[in-house]
Amino acid sequence: MTTSLELKAIHKHYGTVQALGGVDLSVAPGSRTAIVGPSGSGKTTLLRIIAGFEAPDAGRVTLGGRQLADGPEAVPAHERGIGYVPQDGALFPHLTIEGNVGFGLPRNTPRRAERIAELMDMVALDSAMLARRPHELSGGQQQRVALARALAQRPRLMLLDEPFSALDTGLRASTRKAVAQLLGAAGITTILVTHDQAEALSFADQVAVMRGGLLVQAGRPLDVYLRPRDAAVAGFLGDSIVLPAQLAGGWADCALGRVAVNDSGRRGAAQIMLRPEQLQVVQVPAEAAVHGDACYGAVTDTDFGGSVCVLSVRLVRGAGPAAAAPAPSAAWDEPLLVHSASMHAPALGAMVRITVAGQAHVFSA
Repeated sequence: MTTSLELKAIHKHYGTVQALGGVDLSVAPGSRTAIVGPSGSGKTTLLRIIAGFEAPDAGRVTLGGRQLADGPEAVPAHERGIGYVPQDGALFPHLTIEGNVGFGLPRNTPRRAERIAELMDMVALDSAMLARRPHELSGGQQQRVALARALAQRPRLMLLDEPFSALDTGLRASTRKAVAQLLGAAGITTILVTHDQAEALSFADQVAVMRGGLLVQAGRPLDVYLRPRDAAVAGFLGDSIVLPAQLAGGWADCALGRVAVNDSGRRGAAQIMLRPEQLQVVQVPAEAAVHGDACYGAVTDTDFGGSVCVLSVRLVRGAGPAAAAPAPSAAWDEPLLVHSASMHAPALGAMVRITVAGQAHVFSA
């Protein structure tokens, strides 16, 4: 049975330091929510309050209609029916894998051995591993054992606290995907706390961004990524290009020329945002940049990253009719970040023509 979670006006102080300043968050039944934010933003404190490891100073926590906390009055952690997987898995080194997975199952549990074998199968681990000790397993396998242990008591809610951070890149991605599929198939409401923006965007149905103890934005990953509330949220979720612009009729005049925007009602000065993958560049002969009204730039730096190369492109002015008139690009001297397929990336020093795909996002304020 799936379970919803509701947080209302959660406050928490440590002495004179405010850790949480009134957080409201709704997590739909059976969904996956990722809480992200810089260090000190309050995300781990919020997770500990949900788990019952700490009590809020004020505010309510409700799970499946049951009130777990109303200010300092809180249901103890062991009575909440919540699974918790910490960053390092926290397996008991003196116990076998069987002992770890079955730790929360009383010895007299009917068909206990079958339940342990079922849990191993759920996390895609061979039951032959049950006789081993944690140190005999890889990091990814240890995290799956920790997940199996958390699943043993059929929790209504699963909390994952940076569970993949100790894994190498390839193993991290595959483990994350397997865990997401497992929890989704089981219909378990899940909250993931992570510093990894890409991890949050790929894992979750909902991304909640925290800053300074406040929840500044929550929504579908695609919506939060393409339509962030402000430049700080935009930058935290990935590389972004923020430009001053003049808006009118669904268009922005900016350093890149005339660009379509996602707000047809705004007029006047504003800030707009593009993601680097929205900029497309085509290498052109050097002399092409001194003719016409198109937007051109010079590649000033390249950062090879395998399949994708990140280019730094500095805008240049043409010598056509547009060059004689004042233009936003005349005052813009910051390099632009562009994501290019490495196989077709222009070389350092190359001249490129720049075009924009899709719409720019207009910040609300």
